[in-house]
Amino acid sequence: MPERAVILLAEDEEDYVLLIQEAFREAKVPTALHIVPTGKDLKLYLEGQGKYANRDEYPLPDLLVVDIKLPGYSGLEVLAWMRSEPGLSGLRVVVLTSSERLKDVNEAYRLGANSFLVKPYDLQKLVSMAKLIEEFWLKTSRCPDSYRSPQGEARGDVKVENGKSKAG
Repeated sequence: MPERAVILLAEDEEDYVLLIQEAFREAKVPTALHIVPTGKDLKLYLEGQGKYANRDEYPLPDLLVVDIKLPGYSGLEVLAWMRSEPGLSGLRVVVLTSSERLKDVNEAYRLGANSFLVKPYDLQKLVSMAKLIEEFWLKTSRCPDSYRSPQGEARGDVKVENGKSKAG
């Protein structure tokens, strides 16, 4: 594990972001936790575009934790797009959502999620989850190389329609 892993959290509920930050602090997980509140911001961050262009300040994450219900592009739409991008296709993705619907679980895995977790709203359960994320995803698991395409070479939007991804 890097000295200080980078986790990108895509979550629009401000209260839940604060709860997750507290859980990672209490779990003493050595991480830089970057937060984006929308699917559009998530895509811009991963591309290194707009306010996320400074790669020293906004590095590619070691792990993406994403809610599927984001404003703008959904977490699933961004996941489908990521898996079509050569530099991002291997980025490890943990879906963390309030949905327990089997349809959402199946769709997330079909689109390339590495894990699907249902949000705990209890701080101690979140602390336990943060420790598990650290132990498995940041210490034990190894990830392929990820990189951003050179500026101006983004392949475009990917939409999910009728359960199928297509370039937009």
